[in-house]
Amino acid sequence: QVQLVESGGGLVQTGGSLRLSCAASGRTFSKNTMAWFRQAPGREREFVAAMAYSGMTNYGDSVKGRFAISRDHVKTMVFLEMNSLKPEDTAVYYCAADARLFVFSTHGSEYDYWGQGTQVTVSS
Repeated sequence: QVQLVESGGGLVQTGGSLRLSCAASGRTFSKNTMAWFRQAPGREREFVAAMAYSGMTNYGDSVKGRFAISRDHVKTMVFLEMNSLKPEDTAVYYCAADARLFVFSTHGSEYDYWGQGTQVTVSS
């Protein structure tokens, strides 16, 4: 059974930093794209960042230059380094993995595996 488990969320002040982690189990994702999405109350799910097996990355416009996605060597974990946090970054952050091989997508509907989410709250 495939599981994605996020950790690292919490409460931080404006301008602060957090590092989210996502641990995958049940299969390897070394040839798959993994990504982060977020959803704030009353808003649609938003793409945050994705990293392909090749190391190629893509970021949502609202987080470019502030967030960085990375993966560990054996590709079983994915991280999201978040800097210069703003109140509008407040949301539940979800880790996701695409079951397709060698495909890169920023569309949440195309991802097959999801974590339970971790809350990030940025106070003003």
